[in-house]
Amino acid sequence: MKYLHTMIRVSDLDATLDFFCNKLGLVEVERKDFPDAKFTLVFLTAPEDVERFKNDWAPAIELTYNYGESGYDEGRNFGHLAFEVDDIYAACEKLADGGVTINRPPHDGRMAFVRSPDNISVELLQKGDPLEPREPWTSMGNTGTW
Repeated sequence: MKYLHTMIRVSDLDATLDFFCNKLGLVEVERKDFPDAKFTLVFLTAPEDVERFKNDWAPAIELTYNYGESGYDEGRNFGHLAFEVDDIYAACEKLADGGVTINRPPHDGRMAFVRSPDNISVELLQKGDPLEPREPWTSMGNTGTW
């Protein structure tokens, strides 16, 4: 058995791709349009996993866009997506500069949470050991839920 992907339903494909690709740094590796059935599937993976995805299917996120969907309620049976990052502070700064709210800042140099346009909780974890705590992150308060 091997892990393949996590599917999340999205109501605005463009906004979701902007969040996951342009702001978070994932790469679109496959897109399947089913106009007769009125949905599109888009598969995203980390840049380091692109070749592995093409050759043997690396773990991915499957975005499911159902045409005409205006929004989804947040499901309690879904927790969050998690991504390892090289520099937690740089990742959060890039997201914040792109207009993304850092719901749980990396106070400890190890972990942060943000939300996608469809309110999917995304955890960012520092690769390796935590970074030395630093401002403004140490003093920054939590916002909303994650």
